[in-house]
Amino acid sequence: MASRGASRRRPGFHAIVLAAGFVVGGLLTQAARIFLPAGGVKQFLTTGVTPSIGPLQLDLIILKFGIGPVALDVSLLSLLGVLIAYLIARSLF
Repeated sequence: MASRGASRRRPGFHAIVLAAGFVVGGLLTQAARIFLPAGGVKQFLTTGVTPSIGPLQLDLIILKFGIGPVALDVSLLSLLGVLIAYLIARSLF
């Protein structure tokens, strides 16, 4: 018998870990922006790339709405948050 949910739950599990990691990394980035003194280290750790999509318009005849723009702020500390979340999840599960 295969391990319980080894292949079925993996995409959802990885998505949750990735989302949690970006939240933790975002908190680390904001804390660094507030508490680190101005300088090269602060700039290196908190400079990010912000890809975005949108706004997206959806017209369903009786319902019309727009979503966006949706953006993701990716910095070195947000990637560190993803790594921390992955290591914790791997040790727990």
